Amino acid sequence: MKIGELSKTTGLPVETIRYYEKIGLMPEPGRNASGYRQYRHDHLDRLLFIKRCRNLDMTQDEIRELIRLADNPEADCSEVDALLARHLSHVRERLTELAGLEQTLERLQRACSQGRTVSECGILGGLTKELDRVDDHRAPNHVPGTHGK
Repeated sequence: MKIGELSKTTGLPVETIRYYEKIGLMPEPGRNASGYRQYRHDHLDRLLFIKRCRNLDMTQDEIRELIRLADNPEADCSEVDALLARHLSHVRERLTELAGLEQTLERLQRACSQGRTVSECGILGGLTKELDRVDDHRAPNHVPGTHGK
């Protein structure tokens, strides 16, 4: 199948598929006589596996490690279990961080009182104070999918 069909079947953009090939998560496909990429069913399976892992917010390194482990089906699965345990621990840390974020946003929202001007806005004033507090404590910034192993 061609890359467009693979894209349509998986719901992933063509650029994403090419990117996964470039970074080695997807094996490079063969090419037909016209030079077009020719994907096999195992490419589809791999892409769906990667998509499921990304939906679980796994990093590229985690996915790469799972692929490596999956390529050795007779090996002990303790490494897979350990990888998942580390990822689950990260998710739990993020939940704690998000709960704190929720409390901060609720506190800011309560600071707003109706009938005031923007210059008197409790939310904007609170954000300024929160920014000062963040600078003091350097809270970690998190971009989904960028955490370490």
